[in-house]
Amino acid sequence: MSNQQHLVSQVALIRQQSWLSPAFPTGSYSYSHGIEWAVEAGHIHDRKSLVDWLEADLCYGSGRNEAILFIEAWRSATNDDCEKLFEIAELAAAFRSTSEFALETSQQATACLATLRRVWPDPLLESLSELLSDLRIAPAFSVVLGVRAARQDIPATLALPAFLQSYLANLVTAGVRLIPLGQTDGQLGIAELEPAVLAVAAQAEQATIHDLGSAAFMVDLASASHETQYTRLFRS
Repeated sequence: MSNQQHLVSQVALIRQQSWLSPAFPTGSYSYSHGIEWAVEAGHIHDRKSLVDWLEADLCYGSGRNEAILFIEAWRSATNDDCEKLFEIAELAAAFRSTSEFALETSQQATACLATLRRVWPDPLLESLSELLSDLRIAPAFSVVLGVRAARQDIPATLALPAFLQSYLANLVTAGVRLIPLGQTDGQLGIAELEPAVLAVAAQAEQATIHDLGSAAFMVDLASASHETQYTRLFRS
């Protein structure tokens, strides 16, 4: 690898870290993805039950779908296939089982787009954003990040696991606050989920939009129940 190629790779890496950092202003800290209700109902009460819940979501539920949407957006952007990219973005907006899940992805995506357009602008992402806005279609967080990773020439083998790890780390943080758990238990939980992250990322790389679907009914039920939960700290 030449010095120039090495520099390009370094820039791509630090930009991805910026986009997935808790400091990136997406408001991800305000969403629990239904975990708040699951804690109140007693389904999640310690590190093991939290890890089990998140692993099920990642392997069989909305986490798996986000992985597929991310990789499909990445492929479309890599191939400069605008028609397919719009199809993915439109499907991602509709493919939400509850109103809170729709809010969770659309508000994070909108905030992410606003920052990317000002700090790291990209013509393809700009065009997609304008088209979705004109048609009043909400953006999806996984699609936005999938496109931007592709346009930054970040390999899917790195971009997708990093995205999934960030997705889970945010939910573990919610669990740490809600159960509550200590910070060390939170990090142990993230470490225990690493094999699932790598497995789901590898599976998603072989998947297409025709493989979308969920068998994690309790995650959807938790989200729907959270909508009417009496006392809430989180927005989902």
